[in-house]
Amino acid sequence: MSRILCAWSPLWAIANWRRRANANGPQTDTPPEAPFALIETVRQVRRLSAVSPEAARLGLRVGQKATDAAALVPELATADAEPEADAAALTELVHWCVRFSPAVAADPPDGLFLDISGVAHLWGGEAELMADLRVRLLANGLLFRLTIADTPGAAWALAHHGRDGTIAPPNGQAALLKPLPPAALRLDPDAAAQIERLGLRRLEQLMDIPRAPLGRRFGAATLMRLDQALGRMPEALAFRRPPTPYVARLAFFEPISAPEDMARVTEDVVAKLCARLEAEGRGARRFEIAFHRVDGKAPSLAVGLSLAGREARRIARLFQPKLETVDPGFGVESVTIAAYAVEAVSGRQGRIAGGDAAAAEEGLAALVDRLANRLGPTRVWRAVPVESHVPERSVRAEPPLGGSKEEARTWNPEAPRPVRLFRRPEPLEQVMALTPDDPPRQFRWRGRTHQVRRAEGPERIGEEWWRRGIEEVSVVHVRDYYRVEDQDGARFWVFRAGLYGDPAAPPKWWLHGLFG
Repeated sequence: MSRILCAWSPLWAIANWRRRANANGPQTDTPPEAPFALIETVRQVRRLSAVSPEAARLGLRVGQKATDAAALVPELATADAEPEADAAALTELVHWCVRFSPAVAADPPDGLFLDISGVAHLWGGEAELMADLRVRLLANGLLFRLTIADTPGAAWALAHHGRDGTIAPPNGQAALLKPLPPAALRLDPDAAAQIERLGLRRLEQLMDIPRAPLGRRFGAATLMRLDQALGRMPEALAFRRPPTPYVARLAFFEPISAPEDMARVTEDVVAKLCARLEAEGRGARRFEIAFHRVDGKAPSLAVGLSLAGREARRIARLFQPKLETVDPGFGVESVTIAAYAVEAVSGRQGRIAGGDAAAAEEGLAALVDRLANRLGPTRVWRAVPVESHVPERSVRAEPPLGGSKEEARTWNPEAPRPVRLFRRPEPLEQVMALTPDDPPRQFRWRGRTHQVRRAEGPERIGEEWWRRGIEEVSVVHVRDYYRVEDQDGARFWVFRAGLYGDPAAPPKWWLHGLFG
């Protein structure tokens, strides 16, 4: 059973405006207790988009014309609303809340959801987790209403229309939803107003109406929202990252910042997660660790494996070279690690008897992992043949290990290709060759003259006309390739584009690759 925490700030826009104003220096002489409102332009009319509690007590409301508000409250202080900045701040808050749950979803424009299933015990319970979150938000000047229920719909309804701090017991949100108004179902405002005009002012009354008449009278959206709130129908949330159950967390009594402490807690949290993966017979291809600082920021590091694994020591060693890039700030108070691309992994025996269990690290997979995480995942690959006549298209990059199982093609032994194929062929100068099909006897490349002692060829390669439609292939698109060896034993792959005796397309010689 899932448990969802809903956080909603009715003063989100104003709180963020004040935070930005304080960060940029004083921008108004208005005292904090004075009535304040944000204004936005809607259809060429300036209206209030957010009002402070002081302004609300004086009768101002969201959607009211700015001129009417100024007439009612002459001392009203105003500023232009900044919805883009508010949305960006909400995104940052979603990232910050990952310290409480790996699955966090924004609820624009002023709320968010946290899936706290299976993580509340790390704080001692749901009430303790909620209290910790509230204290941290208040420390940053953010006032939120927090509630917990089984479903996002129920948690949202309790946060917006119920009592702040409500924790619905498992399977017990129905009783708490009954006294709430129809608007608690996240209905369209016009639909909610219509329901209330008919005298249905509590969700309990809607629940008592048979489903068929309720759907015919108020539409399928009302039934869907009611079912989502009661848990009869699932609701998908757009989490910040794909939710993963493979998460481990370590919290500290005192913040840490020393490099040796950062290395030690990295090993500890990796071992904690890998122990769970091993107990379940699974491994992962990607691990991401986050260091949650006291200032709210959480720098992260990620490493990848060529094959799914769970060897704690090897994974921790991949993180070690990157730890020096992490700025601990004023201290790190907790660390979390998540595993992605989790799959079943069979047990592997490193050595027959004796020795360190880390001996398995000396395998090819460990070497590939070290190179890929040091140089970058796109810089370590293996060449796989592709069915194509054009050399530039006859190879593609694949992961070094665990490639496609559909690979059944191999390189043609009758047409060997160079170890190093240039991205673009390089022109040759001063080429001497007999005509029409003889290989070159001499050529100049990069300022040096090479005398050809041995040669093989030609291998004629034509243009793949079917890629561009049915058309005649011109001779300028035909290449005659030769494998040649110079006086020093160096081997080259050269080709001639064009034919001798054709004034419209004179032949040119190119160097396309080098043999080892």
